[in-house]
Amino acid sequence: MPARDLGDQGWECPWSGPNGGQCVELKQLPDGRVALRQSTDPAGPALVYTPDEIRAFVRGVKDGLADHFAA
Repeated sequence: MPARDLGDQGWECPWSGPNGGQCVELKQLPDGRVALRQSTDPAGPALVYTPDEIRAFVRGVKDGLADHFAA
């Protein structure tokens, strides 16, 4: 879905890239889903996930399942 369809307000940036300003932004939607977008392309695409999908993703990262991406 286009991120611009989700409005400009309510986006959070919990992670920031080493270049500053290149980060993933998240927004809690009214129905409980979570949208993700690239901060450098705020009008571009947004990925939308259910609360269970976001919990599984965060749990996997905490458990080290994505460590190989940072090697």
